[in-house]
Amino acid sequence: MNSADLLPPPAEPWSTPPGRPSPDRPDPAEDRGELSIDDGVVEQIAAAALGEVEHIGGAARRVLGVPLGADDPDQLARVTATVTGSVVALDVRCSVAYPAPVARVTDQARAHLIARIEELTGLTAAQIDITVTALPARSGRDHRRVPADGLGRLVALGVLGEP
Repeated sequence: MNSADLLPPPAEPWSTPPGRPSPDRPDPAEDRGELSIDDGVVEQIAAAALGEVEHIGGAARRVLGVPLGADDPDQLARVTATVTGSVVALDVRCSVAYPAPVARVTDQARAHLIARIEELTGLTAAQIDITVTALPARSGRDHRRVPADGLGRLVALGVLGEP
């Protein structure tokens, strides 16, 4: 027996050491660590998602119930999120373009938020409170908002006139 017989064969450069996960078989997610998503991130995602709902617009900031500025249908809705584990509660302040039916639009907004929050974060939206702060009249313009960048900012594109 010589010393070469006592050594293990050389490892191939792409092989994974024993006891370590391979790229083909990673450890299950629960064994790799924990993911937590900050309230502010969920707020940005929810505000961007609301921008995808027709007739939903922004709400003016308020101090002691007094609006600072105007409710702007071309801005994002204001959202406050509270994340607890894998569940999120949302408080939304928005405007709904007149004469759109408020109950139907807010139901659509709530359903859209539930789906997008689940899709983008994996969190369950258990409670969504929506406060409609204004019913601004629609202008004769058709505004389409699309994501402008990875931070969820939205921009208005094109003026198409009356349908």
